[in-house]
Amino acid sequence: MDNTQRMIALLGRVRKQMNGAVSESMATDGENYGLNYGVSIATLREIAATEQPDHDFAKYLYQQQVRELRLIACHLAEPAKVDIHDFPFWARGIRNAELAEELAFALLSKIYDINSLMGIWTTESNELIAYAALMAAARNKRTTQEVAFIAAEKSVRANPTSRNIAHGVVALLCYIAANDKSVKVGLPTLLESMPDCPVKEFVAEELEWRLETIE
Repeated sequence: MDNTQRMIALLGRVRKQMNGAVSESMATDGENYGLNYGVSIATLREIAATEQPDHDFAKYLYQQQVRELRLIACHLAEPAKVDIHDFPFWARGIRNAELAEELAFALLSKIYDINSLMGIWTTESNELIAYAALMAAARNKRTTQEVAFIAAEKSVRANPTSRNIAHGVVALLCYIAANDKSVKVGLPTLLESMPDCPVKEFVAEELEWRLETIE
């Protein structure tokens, strides 16, 4: 089968799980993808798990105006094939927080060049792209402290009022602190380098109690 035939077959499986009420709720909340069947993330992950990874097919699905196909694409893409030349393609498709989070979880958290991704995407005024990078780095074993600190500071400067960025920065800093206890020493200096803004206030408050749980 070619990509179109495979997509039609996959869409048939998705439609069997459709939930109209959830679809309407997402549209009301600004999560409109175009076509939306309201299938849960958990179910989409189960469907994706039965498919073989296929980077070209994943990119084909990612370009469709169907929520479920775009989310499944995040799982079928191959992390080893995502490099700096591929970053713009994935960035263009990030249209809401749900997709940013799933792309970060399923694909970007496993790529090799996560530090380059942070360096490029966290300077974006598009908060969703920066958010995806932060959440991916908060799960990627190749994330380095130095780049994480720079990315956190730059993302706050670019998006000083974004709640998504605030959550992404906290997730990233907690992740690297959990992997290297010495990171805590540098956090006060990092916070001082951030501009005074709502995101900085949120990050400081969250870190104050969350870092206490990291032994």
